[in-house]
Amino acid sequence: MRTGAFLFFTKRAFKDIRSNRFLHMVTIITIALSILIVSAFGLFFTNVNDIISSWKKGVRIMAYLNRDIEKIQLPELKNQILALPGVSSVRFISRDKALKQMKQQMKRQASLFENLKENPLPDVYEIRMSASTRNWEKVEILAAQIEMLPQIEGVEYGQKWLGRVTGIFNLFKFAGIVMCFVFFIASVFIVANTIRLLFYSRHEEFEIMRLVGATDGFIKGPFYIEGMIQGVLGGLIGIAALFVIYVMITSNVEQGVSSGYFTLRFIPIKISAGIIFCSMFAGWLGCYLSLKKFLTY
Repeated sequence: MRTGAFLFFTKRAFKDIRSNRFLHMVTIITIALSILIVSAFGLFFTNVNDIISSWKKGVRIMAYLNRDIEKIQLPELKNQILALPGVSSVRFISRDKALKQMKQQMKRQASLFENLKENPLPDVYEIRMSASTRNWEKVEILAAQIEMLPQIEGVEYGQKWLGRVTGIFNLFKFAGIVMCFVFFIASVFIVANTIRLLFYSRHEEFEIMRLVGATDGFIKGPFYIEGMIQGVLGGLIGIAALFVIYVMITSNVEQGVSSGYFTLRFIPIKISAGIIFCSMFAGWLGCYLSLKKFLTY
């Protein structure tokens, strides 16, 4: 498309938008609401993924030792664990130290320890992993290798709760993808109906234009620009509305959350740009599907 033709189509598109403000405004607001919901899913996934990643970074494998293990075997066992791929450090925690720490953490329940005749806790190795092993699948493999050692009675690394959280997150991710697809189709349908109404309202004008030699592309061009403008404006308004909501929420909870392992953050610029591009594409596609059957006879 030549620059002159593009400028002409753009001027015509803005003129049509001004002439039919209400219809276009309803379409843009509807697209904006769709983008707001889709972007909210993106914001949720972004921060939950950060939370899970921070939890994985703090995952430790606790290897509980058999009670009949002799102290002379401990250095050899430690070297065996350190030799496993992905292990960064190994720290021995004696059962006496573990019981002392538990008593300090449960001072209000001190009565629970009064009738203890012997220490019920086992000796344990606290195993830290290297950065390359913080992938969940690699953690599971490493835990299985440690548990196979004959001196190890069992291992614990939060596999139940973290696996459950990861499963729920994946379920939400799938639901989010489905919702994004549904709202994309809805946006295409809305734009298609808007363009179809505008086309029918000016059908006689287009017939006259064809009689004087106007091509189908010349007639359709402004409509495609309108569809993309609706998509872009709807995307920008939706992202802006989500940002305002994000600022309002984080201004109240940011201090408490940021003091932990992660910080709430807005959707990255690349993802925001991708959402706006998809919104623009939805506008173009809606226009294309609406005009596909017109001006072809």
